[in-house]
Amino acid sequence: MVMTDKHRIRTDPCLISFWLIGSLLVVLIILAAATVVIPELLHPGHLLAVGMDSGVINAIAITFAAGFVAVMILMVLGTPLAYVLARGKSRWNRVIETIVDLPLALPHTVAGLMVYLLFMMRGPIGMLFYEAGIVFEDAFLGIVAAMIFVSIPYYVDAVREGITQVPERLEYVARTLGATQYQAVRTITLPLSVRPILSGAFLAWGRAIGEFAAIIMIAYFPMVVSTLIYQQFTTGGLAESRSIAFIMLVTCFVVFLVFRLISHQWGRNHDRT
Repeated sequence: MVMTDKHRIRTDPCLISFWLIGSLLVVLIILAAATVVIPELLHPGHLLAVGMDSGVINAIAITFAAGFVAVMILMVLGTPLAYVLARGKSRWNRVIETIVDLPLALPHTVAGLMVYLLFMMRGPIGMLFYEAGIVFEDAFLGIVAAMIFVSIPYYVDAVREGITQVPERLEYVARTLGATQYQAVRTITLPLSVRPILSGAFLAWGRAIGEFAAIIMIAYFPMVVSTLIYQQFTTGGLAESRSIAFIMLVTCFVVFLVFRLISHQWGRNHDRT
């Protein structure tokens, strides 16, 4: 009897043991989500009332909008940086990569303090904008600035790895056919890196909308979801904050699931071509 590869994989003791070990992390996430989801489903009236509150709707809208703006700016500024880090041969590349990854290791309060000192009205950047009538403190732009800072490594690292997978010889061939370096990058490298670019952008967006400490350091108002949950937890109790958390949890799950399905399907079609 011939055992198919698919059946062999399913019955592989090594794979099964890995599933059992790794599933502990999945169970942890499911249990944590259940502590929010189950109580809310038992009280749909209260959940609906919280979900229809204008403050909650505004906080969600501001969170998603600020995250979108932050990612758009990251794509404009981070893509060229990722390309240089992927293709550059300078000995300083490792230093730049380390600097880019700093927000990953910094405590969020430290990141928030750095953003505040940089963008406050007396800060090096904030002062220049303040003279032009643009303020970051307790403003939408302050939220965007904090989101960008903490999301930089997520986007740049993902795009850098994606560009690294594109053979550099394709650019050389394009150059021999008369294309400039910019044209080779624009018509060959970037189109072949669309998948990691989108993946990096989505990861950066997820990181951005989940930020809390860095945001409240510079912009407690207007409130984003994380700030609103914290305020409701300290003033209104567990029930209010849990309802908002449920709404955000379901929303993020749906958004991430849709993105994964679309990305997977797009990747299969892209691989065929």
